[in-house]
Amino acid sequence: MNFNLETDQQLLQDSVRRFVEKACGFQARAEMIAARHTGGGQAWGVFAAQGWLAAALPEAYGGLGGSMLDTVLIAQEFGRGLVIEPYLGCAVLAAQTLAAAAAPAQLEQLLPALADGSRRIALAHSEAGSRGDPAAVALTAVKADGGYRLHGTKTLALGAVGADALIVSARVCGGSEDGSGDGSGENAAGITLLLVDADSPGLAQLPLPLHDGRWAAELQFDGVHVPAAAVLGEPGHGLPALRHGLAHAMAALCAELVGVMEKAIEITADYLKVRQQFGAPIGSFQALQHRMADMAAELEVARSMLYVLLASIRQDNAQARDLTVAQAKALIGRAARTVCAQAIQLHGGIGMTEECPIGHYFRYAVVADILFGSGEWHEAACAGEMAG
Repeated sequence: MNFNLETDQQLLQDSVRRFVEKACGFQARAEMIAARHTGGGQAWGVFAAQGWLAAALPEAYGGLGGSMLDTVLIAQEFGRGLVIEPYLGCAVLAAQTLAAAAAPAQLEQLLPALADGSRRIALAHSEAGSRGDPAAVALTAVKADGGYRLHGTKTLALGAVGADALIVSARVCGGSEDGSGDGSGENAAGITLLLVDADSPGLAQLPLPLHDGRWAAELQFDGVHVPAAAVLGEPGHGLPALRHGLAHAMAALCAELVGVMEKAIEITADYLKVRQQFGAPIGSFQALQHRMADMAAELEVARSMLYVLLASIRQDNAQARDLTVAQAKALIGRAARTVCAQAIQLHGGIGMTEECPIGHYFRYAVVADILFGSGEWHEAACAGEMAG
């Protein structure tokens, strides 16, 4: 694997970093959170104009034909700035799931609008009992009225607030329109992905502000009708596309956490140079230097694991890829929590205040550990896979 960026990749990383430093500073971010900003608007237009939304989408459908590495470079810089725009939920998770699931005619209709920012689509796959497992789907799609009626609840749908449409995972069931068919047992049909308009009758949305400043939504489907044409790809065959989208999203999330650790270490190193105790900067104390070295080591291990994940997504089969995804999510998530917690310790009491940026990096790391399944859940999945 080539660890050196090519010229166009370096230019991409530099352009994103300049934007983040100029437009997504700590004070600007605080104002956006106070205004309950949920995404979109001027910043989303910049993402589209710079080609960041189209970076990893196929050229045939309005994208730039880039790779997962382009997504990772963008996400890493967004992590450094704690960007709260729904890039992860809409431009990575939903877009990559759509690209893997939809038929060519659907791709021609939908992907160019995602690439140019004129539409935003979010993915609703998580449920209260799924704990990160995309195959644990209880929401049912009952055949009715020439299409389907959806019954059930989705939660933690990233980027759903303000999205135009939702990709929803469901189990197709035969039966009445009241949704009484079994949607969770072995007799249920395979997972199907359906595109649902966000303003569909019977769809209730509860916005959920996350602890890191981003937004998700809980979605209640009470007999929401969708036409048969809304099925993405083949009915009952949506799980591979869902796993593909989640693999890309977790790689982007891991990249964000690498960016979070980088910036947390930089902020802490600067603080240790100016904080005085006993007439000297506390950064001159050997014990604190050792703790900074430990933090830097955690960062480099996490960065190496991200490289392993990128290689796996590029060359492994789905089973090996999913195992590596789980390993990376657990390891990098734990490293980010450790590094950011140590950074707060080195700041002392001021690190816990709202006015100090370092506490916000720790919040970001904590929320990231919950998204797409906790580190403990992924460790258990790895153990089960290796035992099997």
